[in-house]
Amino acid sequence: MEYVQLNNGIKMPMLGYGVYQVTKNECERCVTDALSVGYRLIDTAQSYFNEEEVGAAITKSGIPREEIFLTTKVWVEHYGYEECKKSVYTSLEKLKTDYLDLMLLHHPGTGDVEAYHAMEQAVADGKIHSIGLSNWYIEELEVFLPQVNITPAVVQNEIHPYYQEQEVVLYIQSLGIVVNGYSPFGGRGHTSELFADPVISKIAETHGVTSAQVILRWNIQRGVVVNPGSINPDHIQENLDVFGFTLTSEEMEQIASLERGEKHEWY
Repeated sequence: MEYVQLNNGIKMPMLGYGVYQVTKNECERCVTDALSVGYRLIDTAQSYFNEEEVGAAITKSGIPREEIFLTTKVWVEHYGYEECKKSVYTSLEKLKTDYLDLMLLHHPGTGDVEAYHAMEQAVADGKIHSIGLSNWYIEELEVFLPQVNITPAVVQNEIHPYYQEQEVVLYIQSLGIVVNGYSPFGGRGHTSELFADPVISKIAETHGVTSAQVILRWNIQRGVVVNPGSINPDHIQENLDVFGFTLTSEEMEQIASLERGEKHEWY
């Protein structure tokens, strides 16, 4: 595993397991599989409705809590100071933990600044170690950041070869904030096209790896933390095996040329 140091000195794994769209019935098993093969970053959210299953898997794993980096996100319905404060404790209870390694606001919305202030207080209280944002871009950040006291440690946005957010990534990184990419394979319904892209397929063949592994490695070499998700145990294992090869600068440029500005999530 490779790690990145956040602006508060905490280390975060560069590769994690995301449980977006993993059902309650499958989530505990999937997180258990991920932890058993070596994942130590687990990414969930209040709106995924599977925090309890994530918490159960972590508890049953027997892995010391301090070895796991746990991320969740505050849903927009819980914005505002008091609502967010309440939701922090609800997430802690569901996740069966005394603290969160990272908590993000899920996307911009009414009361988001007040909600962030509630997370800042939770940091002071020791309930959250790092805080950040999801689905915030340059314009939103320029308005938001002057209103808060703790600079976000992480901003998590949609990032894949067809939607690279090159300018946004560089802007966020220039502020000393780590970029975390979700939907690295384009999101459900788009993976087949991305995996079959001739540029990515050729690079994968050159290195004797899969297209998925090439895409994850591309993110990591850009300094982007990435959280692939899968319910297939073989794919969960495969996605973790990306630290044994390095893409050349030419290959990185070839993938950069695939940019389409093709955003697939609604926010």
